[in-house]
Amino acid sequence: MFTTNPFAELSATIPEYAMQAYVIAMVFLVVGGTILDMLHKKSAQYFFENAKKAEKEAKRQVSGGEKMSLAIKTVTSEVITSSEFANPIRRMSHLLIMYGFIIFCATTAILIFMFPTPEAAAPEMVSMLWHIGAIMLCVGGYWFWFFIRVDVYSEGVSLFKLVRADLFIVSLLATCTFALVWSNTQGSDLGWLMFGLFIMSSTILFGGVLWSKFAHMFFKPAAAYQKRITKADGSAENLPADFDLTDPAVQAQFPDIPQYMGKNPANMGLGIKRERPNHY
Repeated sequence: MFTTNPFAELSATIPEYAMQAYVIAMVFLVVGGTILDMLHKKSAQYFFENAKKAEKEAKRQVSGGEKMSLAIKTVTSEVITSSEFANPIRRMSHLLIMYGFIIFCATTAILIFMFPTPEAAAPEMVSMLWHIGAIMLCVGGYWFWFFIRVDVYSEGVSLFKLVRADLFIVSLLATCTFALVWSNTQGSDLGWLMFGLFIMSSTILFGGVLWSKFAHMFFKPAAAYQKRITKADGSAENLPADFDLTDPAVQAQFPDIPQYMGKNPANMGLGIKRERPNHY
């Protein structure tokens, strides 16, 4: 199963141009949904207005070379390794979902556009990666859904309660789950049922961008980069600096610190990080 191109066998029933047209249509749905999402939520407008506000409050000019360095750090840290997740378990789950999704989508396009028929035999490695990507996504996704979700783990919400915010992860998991089952049951009545569910869930996934968190994936790197810029130019999103309360210069600037906390303030501890958030 792992080394078989499922789309090549499907081409005996569904023409290759129909499969390719479907993929192209899904790409247009994602692009169109993301644009509508930006117009509806005015997220792009907010982003640019926030950037302009930060420029006015900047305490120093960030050079072009420094901006390039910050962009590279953003890609290598927040995008490639998802370092913003303090919880290593949540981070691993996210990385499995992200890279599984990328591998699954990339190999789907390769198999459909380059090797759509049995005559155009696909390399076994590409077919294997298609299955591995789907498995990676399922492992990370189901791990998140059953054990990591904050509303379930920390707030005691039922595993089976679904809201609109769950549209993305549910359709994502359904797409890869049905894809794997379809690949293993091709040629049978169950296989056709799984294929229908696979197409339905993938259409909801890519066509439901306006109502799901799909577009969030495109805004997240830009927001992370802007946060680095505001730290570099000193505007810090209009937040107070991270002061050392034992520094005499800081105590001179804020005389109420030694007045209420003494000249050597105690370490206030981890705050909300001192214990795991499971209080339901």
